[in-house]
Amino acid sequence: MGKNVCFLVTEHPFLDARIFKKEAKSLMKQGYEVTMIVPRKNGNLFDVDGSVYRDSFQSQTFIYEGIRVITYEQINPEKNIKSLHYNLQTGKFTRFTDPLTTLGIAQQADFYHAHEFFSLYSGIGIKRALTSKGKHIKLIYDSHELEPDPLSLQSHKTKVVKMQMLEKMLIETDCVITVSESIKSWYLSIDPQLLVEVIYNSPPLAPKYKPVQDKKSDFLIAYEGVMNRKRGNFSKLMEVLELCNQKFDLKVKIIGGQINPKQDFTHTIPQHLQESVIFSGWLDYHTIPNALQDVDLGWVDLDALHSLNNRFAMPNKFFSYLNNGVPVLVNQCKDMEHFIQRYKCGYTVKKMQATAQDYFQALQFLHSNKNKLREMSLNARRVMESKFSWEHMEKRLFTIYKRLAKIM
Repeated sequence: MGKNVCFLVTEHPFLDARIFKKEAKSLMKQGYEVTMIVPRKNGNLFDVDGSVYRDSFQSQTFIYEGIRVITYEQINPEKNIKSLHYNLQTGKFTRFTDPLTTLGIAQQADFYHAHEFFSLYSGIGIKRALTSKGKHIKLIYDSHELEPDPLSLQSHKTKVVKMQMLEKMLIETDCVITVSESIKSWYLSIDPQLLVEVIYNSPPLAPKYKPVQDKKSDFLIAYEGVMNRKRGNFSKLMEVLELCNQKFDLKVKIIGGQINPKQDFTHTIPQHLQESVIFSGWLDYHTIPNALQDVDLGWVDLDALHSLNNRFAMPNKFFSYLNNGVPVLVNQCKDMEHFIQRYKCGYTVKKMQATAQDYFQALQFLHSNKNKLREMSLNARRVMESKFSWEHMEKRLFTIYKRLAKIM
């Protein structure tokens, strides 16, 4: 089997850390020829922070860092979900007329690697079309999250249709890659014969790791990622800061923050806390370790009560913290909690929806137990070095591709 790989993308930015910087670059390093078909919004590609590339990447097709990138104008397939469901049920490819399917067929690749629910739909159309011409390809679904999420606020009818679509698509999918053991189990509950592998959202091992010095007078927690109305919970973080600073000197470092300041609320920090909040802004993927060098604890706060995705999550930030020897403070999300229990690299607040008061109590305990925190820090770095850095995860990726190449 050949070594031509085509990534199919409907929603993610083309420089997404998992898609481009890790998986595509690792496969290229291993000798695969990698093409990515990625969406534009209103004619422009977009970055991981949501900003738009207006003056660069304007060609419809280009090479970037050795990866061939083909672009198309993003569509909203969910508006026509009943038609898509019907197209799947026909067992044919002729009704798959979306631009991603059309461009994908033209690539004549050996492996197609879809990164979302609707890019998997296009992958099915591509596979059917190429199979009809006598070309046998392998289709991988890289499920970054559960879709449909049974607990999401999406309409019941839409979730039922999506579930029927997913069950149909998985029959024609050669392998599912996902991001946590619980999501893997969820897929196997649909089809126990499915080939499913977990590849965590972990970064390459940070090269300049130094344990945090005990002599620090303040206590610094970090939040990495988007901070807006839907994600990050800035008001709760400020409440935690307020409570803690009544007892000890706590500072917060926000790595990332807002995507669109015009649409999202402007962060208002109480005057007396302004010197306790550090905004680093969005950083290049490779410079995040530098920003975490002086951090004592990394914060992950998700609503696990109303989202199975959150309950099963193992997010980028979780591994980014551990990679730099930063223990993690999380609320009760199943997979992160189990990981922390097993590797003793953080602290779990035993609530699916944790309050500022809950985090205050946890931080007060950890601030008073610096020896325990230092042990967690060493465990965090150790487990990334030995098992979970991207250098380990890419081996899982290579194994999947080699295994599929043998199954003709």
